[in-house]
Amino acid sequence: MNVYDQAHNLAQAIKESEEFKQFDASRKEIKENPQLDEAVKDLMNRQFEIQAAQMMGNEPDAESMEKLQQLSAIMMQDPLAARYLQCQMRFSMMMADVYKIIGETADMGIGPAAGGENE
Repeated sequence: MNVYDQAHNLAQAIKESEEFKQFDASRKEIKENPQLDEAVKDLMNRQFEIQAAQMMGNEPDAESMEKLQQLSAIMMQDPLAARYLQCQMRFSMMMADVYKIIGETADMGIGPAAGGENE
């Protein structure tokens, strides 16, 4: 079994998954509306900044969290934006599961058992 061939098979399976198809379709719809596309990018950038700060051990300030929550609430009122964000979340969860499976198989130290006391 060639690992690279299997990787290409996995990539094709991901492209054929409902999660990807729905995400891709909603992403294309968002891109047709430049104002909405910009608002979605802003929301995602804010989320990323907060997550990056948390990963570095810094707690985000209350103002940043409040702005993120307000922006999220506004975005969820737009049906197109809400659909995109939901599709993006489902696709991200599927990809996280795939990464976890590969990481556990390769024992790369990814996942809850990594660095545990039982090692």
